[in-house]
Amino acid sequence: MRAVTTTIDVLVVDDNPVVRGAMCGILAADERLRVVAEAANGREALALAQQLRPAVTLLDHRMPIADGLSVLGALSRHSGVLALTGTQDPQIIAEMLRQGARGYLVHGEFQPNDLVRAVHEVAGGRGWLSPIAASVAASMAREPTIYEHPARHRRPDPEDHNLTGRELDVLNLLCRGLSNAAIAQELWLTEKTVKNHLNHIFTKLQVRSRTEAIVRWTAIRA
Repeated sequence: MRAVTTTIDVLVVDDNPVVRGAMCGILAADERLRVVAEAANGREALALAQQLRPAVTLLDHRMPIADGLSVLGALSRHSGVLALTGTQDPQIIAEMLRQGARGYLVHGEFQPNDLVRAVHEVAGGRGWLSPIAASVAASMAREPTIYEHPARHRRPDPEDHNLTGRELDVLNLLCRGLSNAAIAQELWLTEKTVKNHLNHIFTKLQVRSRTEAIVRWTAIRA
Protein backbone atom coordinates (compact mmCIF):
# COMPACT_ATOMS: atom_id res chain seq x y z
CA MET A 1 0.00 0.00 0.00
CA ARG A 2 1.49 3.33 -1.10
CA ALA A 3 1.88 6.07 1.52
CA VAL A 4 -0.21 9.16 0.99
CA THR A 5 1.98 12.16 0.24
CA THR A 6 0.64 15.58 1.17
CA THR A 7 1.42 18.33 -1.32
CA ILE A 8 2.59 21.63 0.15
CA ASP A 9 1.29 24.65 -1.76
CA VAL A 10 3.77 27.54 -2.00
CA LEU A 11 3.39 31.19 -3.05
CA VAL A 12 6.61 32.83 -4.30
CA VAL A 13 6.87 36.60 -3.83
CA ASP A 14 9.73 38.69 -5.24
CA ASP A 15 9.81 41.69 -7.57
CA ASN A 16 12.69 40.13 -9.55
CA PRO A 17 11.37 37.56 -12.08
CA VAL A 18 14.80 35.92 -12.30
CA VAL A 19 14.81 35.29 -8.55
CA ARG A 20 11.24 33.97 -8.66
CA GLY A 21 12.21 31.62 -11.47
CA ALA A 22 15.21 30.33 -9.56
CA MET A 23 13.15 29.71 -6.42
CA CYS A 24 10.44 27.93 -8.40
CA GLY A 25 13.09 25.76 -10.05
CA ILE A 26 14.52 24.71 -6.69
CA LEU A 27 11.09 23.88 -5.29
CA ALA A 28 10.10 21.92 -8.41
CA ALA A 29 12.83 19.39 -7.61
CA ASP A 30 10.74 18.19 -4.66
CA GLU A 31 7.53 16.48 -5.81
CA ARG A 32 5.92 17.23 -2.45
CA LEU A 33 6.08 20.98 -3.13
CA ARG A 34 3.83 22.83 -5.58
CA VAL A 35 4.15 26.50 -6.52
CA VAL A 36 0.54 27.67 -6.87
CA ALA A 37 1.25 31.31 -7.76
CA GLU A 38 3.86 34.05 -8.02
CA ALA A 39 3.62 37.72 -7.02
CA ALA A 40 5.82 40.76 -7.70
CA ASN A 41 4.81 42.90 -4.71
CA GLY A 42 3.17 42.75 -1.32
CA ARG A 43 -0.26 43.81 -2.52
CA GLU A 44 -0.43 41.00 -5.06
CA ALA A 45 0.89 38.57 -2.48
CA LEU A 46 -1.78 39.40 0.08
CA ALA A 47 -4.58 39.06 -2.47
CA LEU A 48 -3.27 35.69 -3.66
CA ALA A 49 -2.73 34.42 -0.12
CA GLN A 50 -6.29 35.32 0.83
CA GLN A 51 -7.58 33.48 -2.24
CA LEU A 52 -5.33 30.42 -2.32
CA ARG A 53 -4.32 29.97 1.35
CA PRO A 54 -0.91 28.46 0.52
CA ALA A 55 0.83 26.52 3.26
CA VAL A 56 3.98 28.61 2.79
CA THR A 57 4.75 32.00 1.27
CA LEU A 58 8.32 32.89 0.30
CA LEU A 59 8.40 36.64 0.91
CA ASP A 60 10.96 39.21 -0.19
CA HIS A 61 11.40 42.41 1.82
CA ARG A 62 12.21 45.22 -0.65
CA MET A 63 9.50 45.43 -3.34
CA PRO A 64 7.58 48.22 -5.10
CA ILE A 65 3.95 49.19 -4.35
CA ALA A 66 3.95 47.31 -1.03
CA ASP A 67 7.09 45.89 0.58
CA GLY A 68 7.13 42.58 2.37
CA LEU A 69 7.19 44.00 5.86
CA SER A 70 4.12 46.17 5.29
CA VAL A 71 1.91 43.15 4.49
CA LEU A 72 3.57 40.45 6.57
CA GLY A 73 1.23 40.74 9.54
CA ALA A 74 -1.89 40.30 7.41
CA LEU A 75 -0.23 37.71 5.18
CA SER A 76 0.76 35.53 8.13
CA ARG A 77 -2.94 35.04 8.96
CA HIS A 78 -3.39 33.15 5.69
CA SER A 79 -0.05 31.41 5.21
CA GLY A 80 3.15 30.42 6.95
CA VAL A 81 5.70 33.06 5.92
CA LEU A 82 9.32 32.30 5.11
CA ALA A 83 11.21 35.56 4.56
CA LEU A 84 13.61 35.12 1.65
CA THR A 85 15.60 38.30 1.13
CA GLY A 86 19.04 39.84 0.86
CA THR A 87 18.50 42.01 3.92
CA GLN A 88 20.68 41.29 6.95
CA ASP A 89 19.75 44.39 8.96
CA PRO A 90 19.00 43.14 12.51
CA GLN A 91 16.14 45.61 12.92
CA ILE A 92 14.47 44.41 9.72
CA ILE A 93 14.90 40.80 10.78
CA ALA A 94 13.49 41.53 14.24
CA GLU A 95 10.46 43.33 12.83
CA MET A 96 9.73 40.56 10.33
CA LEU A 97 9.89 37.98 13.12
CA ARG A 98 7.58 40.14 15.27
CA GLN A 99 5.13 40.50 12.40
CA GLY A 100 4.85 36.72 12.09
CA ALA A 101 7.60 35.31 9.86
CA ARG A 102 8.30 31.70 10.83
CA GLY A 103 11.54 31.55 8.90
CA TYR A 104 14.24 33.81 7.52
CA LEU A 105 16.76 33.01 4.78
CA VAL A 106 19.32 35.34 3.22
CA HIS A 107 20.09 35.13 -0.51
CA GLY A 108 23.55 33.77 -1.18
CA GLU A 109 23.80 32.12 2.22
CA PHE A 110 21.83 28.92 1.73
CA GLN A 111 21.90 25.86 -0.49
CA PRO A 112 18.90 24.58 -2.51
CA ASN A 113 18.31 21.77 -0.03
CA ASP A 114 18.22 24.36 2.79
CA LEU A 115 15.35 26.16 1.05
CA VAL A 116 13.42 22.94 0.50
CA ARG A 117 13.88 21.87 4.11
CA ALA A 118 12.92 25.35 5.36
CA VAL A 119 9.67 25.22 3.38
CA HIS A 120 8.82 21.85 4.92
CA GLU A 121 9.63 23.12 8.41
CA VAL A 122 7.49 26.25 8.03
CA ALA A 123 4.63 24.21 6.54
CA GLY A 124 4.80 22.01 9.62
CA GLY A 125 4.38 25.00 11.92
CA ARG A 126 8.01 25.10 12.90
CA GLY A 127 10.73 27.60 12.01
CA TRP A 128 13.94 27.86 10.05
CA LEU A 129 16.38 30.73 10.60
CA SER A 130 19.62 31.71 8.91
CA PRO A 131 22.55 32.22 11.32
CA ILE A 132 22.06 36.01 11.43
CA ALA A 133 18.31 35.64 12.01
CA ALA A 134 18.91 33.06 14.74
CA SER A 135 21.28 35.49 16.44
CA VAL A 136 18.67 38.26 16.30
CA ALA A 137 15.97 35.93 17.65
CA ALA A 138 18.24 34.94 20.54
CA SER A 139 18.88 38.61 21.36
CA MET A 140 15.14 39.31 21.27
CA ALA A 141 14.51 36.43 23.67
CA ARG A 142 17.05 37.82 26.13
CA GLU A 143 15.95 41.44 25.72
CA PRO A 144 12.55 41.80 23.97
CA THR A 145 12.86 45.55 23.42
CA ILE A 146 16.39 45.53 22.00
CA TYR A 147 15.22 46.10 18.42
CA GLU A 148 12.07 48.07 19.21
CA HIS A 149 11.36 50.89 16.79
CA PRO A 150 9.27 54.00 17.50
CA ALA A 151 7.45 53.73 14.19
CA ARG A 152 6.06 50.22 14.61
CA HIS A 153 2.97 49.48 12.53
CA ARG A 154 -0.28 50.75 13.95
CA ARG A 155 -3.82 49.68 13.16
CA PRO A 156 -5.72 52.44 11.38
CA ASP A 157 -8.92 53.66 13.03
CA PRO A 158 -12.16 54.69 11.26
CA GLU A 159 -11.10 58.35 11.24
CA ASP A 160 -7.86 57.72 9.34
CA HIS A 161 -9.45 58.07 5.87
CA ASN A 162 -8.68 54.44 4.97
CA LEU A 163 -4.96 55.03 5.40
CA THR A 164 -3.04 51.87 6.18
CA GLY A 165 -0.77 51.61 9.21
CA ARG A 166 2.30 52.04 7.02
CA GLU A 167 0.78 55.06 5.25
CA LEU A 168 0.12 56.62 8.65
CA ASP A 169 3.76 56.08 9.56
CA VAL A 170 4.89 57.81 6.36
CA LEU A 171 2.42 60.66 6.74
CA ASN A 172 3.31 61.38 10.35
CA LEU A 173 7.00 61.50 9.49
CA LEU A 174 6.21 63.75 6.55
CA CYS A 175 4.45 66.12 8.94
CA ARG A 176 7.62 66.18 11.02
CA GLY A 177 9.45 67.58 8.00
CA LEU A 178 11.41 64.48 6.99
CA SER A 179 12.50 64.03 3.38
CA ASN A 180 11.68 60.89 1.39
CA ALA A 181 15.21 59.62 2.02
CA ALA A 182 14.91 60.22 5.77
CA ILE A 183 11.48 58.56 5.89
CA ALA A 184 12.86 55.56 4.02
CA GLN A 185 15.71 55.23 6.49
CA GLU A 186 13.43 55.66 9.50
CA LEU A 187 10.95 53.02 8.31
CA TRP A 188 13.44 50.64 6.67
CA LEU A 189 11.93 51.17 3.20
CA THR A 190 13.27 52.12 -0.20
CA GLU A 191 12.70 55.68 -1.43
CA LYS A 192 10.61 54.24 -4.27
CA THR A 193 8.31 52.57 -1.76
CA VAL A 194 7.99 55.83 0.19
CA LYS A 195 7.00 57.63 -3.03
CA ASN A 196 4.38 54.97 -3.72
CA HIS A 197 2.95 55.39 -0.22
CA LEU A 198 2.86 59.17 -0.66
CA ASN A 199 0.95 58.84 -3.93
CA HIS A 200 -1.65 56.67 -2.18
CA ILE A 201 -1.83 59.17 0.70
CA PHE A 202 -2.34 62.10 -1.68
CA THR A 203 -5.20 60.23 -3.37
CA LYS A 204 -6.93 59.31 -0.12
CA LEU A 205 -6.59 62.83 1.32
CA GLN A 206 -7.53 64.39 -2.03
CA VAL A 207 -4.42 66.59 -2.19
CA ARG A 208 -1.70 67.08 -4.79
CA SER A 209 1.44 67.97 -2.87
CA ARG A 210 3.40 67.33 0.31
CA THR A 211 2.46 70.74 1.69
CA GLU A 212 -1.24 70.19 1.03
CA ALA A 213 -1.04 66.77 2.67
CA ILE A 214 0.57 68.25 5.80
CA VAL A 215 -2.02 71.03 6.02
CA ARG A 216 -4.90 68.62 5.39
CA TRP A 217 -3.69 66.05 7.93
CA THR A 218 -2.98 68.70 10.57
CA ALA A 219 -6.53 70.00 10.18
CA ILE A 220 -8.01 66.49 10.36
CA ARG A 221 -6.13 65.63 13.53
CA ALA A 222 -6.64 68.98 15.23
